[in-house]
Amino acid sequence: MQNRQEKISQVVVTAGQMRDIEERIFTAGMPVVALMEKVAGLIARCIQDIYPNLGQRGNNSKLLSHSLNPRIGILVGPGHNGGDALVVARELYFRGYEVWIYSPFSKLKELSSQHLQYAQNLGIPIYQTIEQLPNSDLLIDGLFGYGLERNLTDPIASAINQLNELSVPIYSIDLPSGLHTDTGVVLGTAIRATHTFCLGLWKLAFFQDQALEYLGKAELIDFDIPLADVEAVLKDTPRIKRITPATALATLPLPRPSVTHKYQEGHLLLICGSQRYAGGAILTGLGARASGVGMLSIAVPESLKPLLVSHLPEALIVGCPETETGAIAQLQLPENTDLSSFNAIACGPGLTRDATPIVQEVIASERPLILDADGLNILAQMGAIATLKKRQAVTVLTPHAGEFERLFPDITDAKHDRVKAVQEAAAQSGAVVLLKGARTAIANPEGAVWIVPESTPALARGGSGDVLTGLLGGLLAQAATKHIPIEDIVATAAWWHSQAGIIAAQERTELGVDAFTLTQYLIKALSN
Repeated sequence: MQNRQEKISQVVVTAGQMRDIEERIFTAGMPVVALMEKVAGLIARCIQDIYPNLGQRGNNSKLLSHSLNPRIGILVGPGHNGGDALVVARELYFRGYEVWIYSPFSKLKELSSQHLQYAQNLGIPIYQTIEQLPNSDLLIDGLFGYGLERNLTDPIASAINQLNELSVPIYSIDLPSGLHTDTGVVLGTAIRATHTFCLGLWKLAFFQDQALEYLGKAELIDFDIPLADVEAVLKDTPRIKRITPATALATLPLPRPSVTHKYQEGHLLLICGSQRYAGGAILTGLGARASGVGMLSIAVPESLKPLLVSHLPEALIVGCPETETGAIAQLQLPENTDLSSFNAIACGPGLTRDATPIVQEVIASERPLILDADGLNILAQMGAIATLKKRQAVTVLTPHAGEFERLFPDITDAKHDRVKAVQEAAAQSGAVVLLKGARTAIANPEGAVWIVPESTPALARGGSGDVLTGLLGGLLAQAATKHIPIEDIVATAAWWHSQAGIIAAQERTELGVDAFTLTQYLIKALSN
C-alpha cells in the first residue's frame, strides 16, 4: 500500500490525461455517482478534521450553538465539480454543520441537479445571487473543476471577485475556479483559495509559478485510482514527476561502501569567482563541501587563493592568472592534471564575462559540465543551442528566468508555461535544463520532467543559486563514479537545496536565510 501511495504522489497529469484516466475508470464499471460519493466523503472528513463540529443537532434539526459549529457556504458550479460540492454540503449538514448553498447557474449536469434537489428537500438554504449570501466561517469552492479553457465573464467573474474580498477561508475542490489546469494561468479571474484539495492525481497547474498565490495549501485526495489505469494512459508520453522525499533520498550516494577512498567518491572541479565576486566562489565551494564529494578542486583568480583556503581548508585551491579586471585569464591546473582528470566540472558563479575563454574551454571538454550564472551568460553569447549540440558529454544548465530567456530567446512560454518551456529547451539543446523558480522544473532531452513541489521565498537572495551549483556539482561528480542517472541527481540536488531553505526559514524566518546560512542547513535537511 505504501508503495502505491508513493507512486501516486509522484504522478503529475494534464487535464487531457486526467480525463482519459477517469474514462478508463468509468468504462471499467465505476459508477460516476459512486466516485462522487467517495470523493465528497473524503473531503467532508478533511473539513471536519480542520474545523471540528462541537455541537449536535437537536430534535428540531437546528444547531444547539452556532458559536460551536462553523457555518459553511458551498459554491456550486454546473458540472460534476459542483456535484462533488453538493455531496460535501449534504455530508456536512448530516454531521451537524450549518450549511448554505450558492448555485448561480440555471442549468446543471443531471447528477448535480439531482443532488441540488435533494439538498433543497433537506431544507438547506440555496441562493442564486451573491447579494443574498449570509455570513459564513468558511467557503467551499466547487464552481469549476479541472479542464476549464475559457475566460470567466460576468456575472460569475464579478461574483468570484466579491467572494475573494470576504475575509473567510476558501477551500477549493480539485482546483481553484478560474485557473487553467495545465498552465495555471488565470482565466479572467480566479478564486484565491486558502486550501486546495487536488483530486486523485496532481494536476500540472499546482507546479506553475503563476498559480501558487491562488492555490493556498495544496493537499492530494487519493481516491484509489488503479495504477494500471495511470500507466495505460501515460505509458507513451514523457513523464512529469513530482520529486518526493523518498525518491530524492534514494538517489543520494548513500550508504557508502565500507571500503572506499576519496577518488572513488568523485573529484569535482569548480571554476568560479573574480575579485568583484569573491563570495560566489566561497558559496559554491561550501555547497560542494556539503555534497560529500571525495575531492574538491576550486580554480579561482590567484588573488583569491588565500581567501578560499581560509574558508575551505580541505579543498585544493588552484590560483590562476587573472585579467586586469580580476577575472580568471586562463586555467592553470596542477602538473599532470587536465580537465579529463575530474569526474565533473561546475563553472560560472562570480566569473564575470571577462572569463569567456575559460567557459569556451570547459564546453570543449568531454567531462560532465554544469553551467550557471556567468557561465550561462557567456554561453548565450556563443549561441546556446548550436554550441551545446556539439558537446558529447552531459551538460546541465541551471538558469533563472532571465538567464533562460537569454539562452533560449525563441521559446516564448517560459512565463506562461514553465514546464513546456523547460521541455523545449532541453529537447533543442540536448542538455538537462533546471529552470529555477518557486517550483523549480528540470527536463532532460527526451522530454521527461521533474518538479520540486515546495520551496520558500527565503531562497530569493543573492548567492543561493551558487550554493545549488556547488551542491549539484558534488553530487554529479559522485554520480559519475556510481552510475546514478544524471537527471535523478539533478532533481535530488534541487530538492535538497529547497528543503534546506524551508528548514532554515522555519527556524530563522524568511528574512534570516542568507546564502551562507543556507549552507549550514544542507546537512540538517537530510536528518529531518
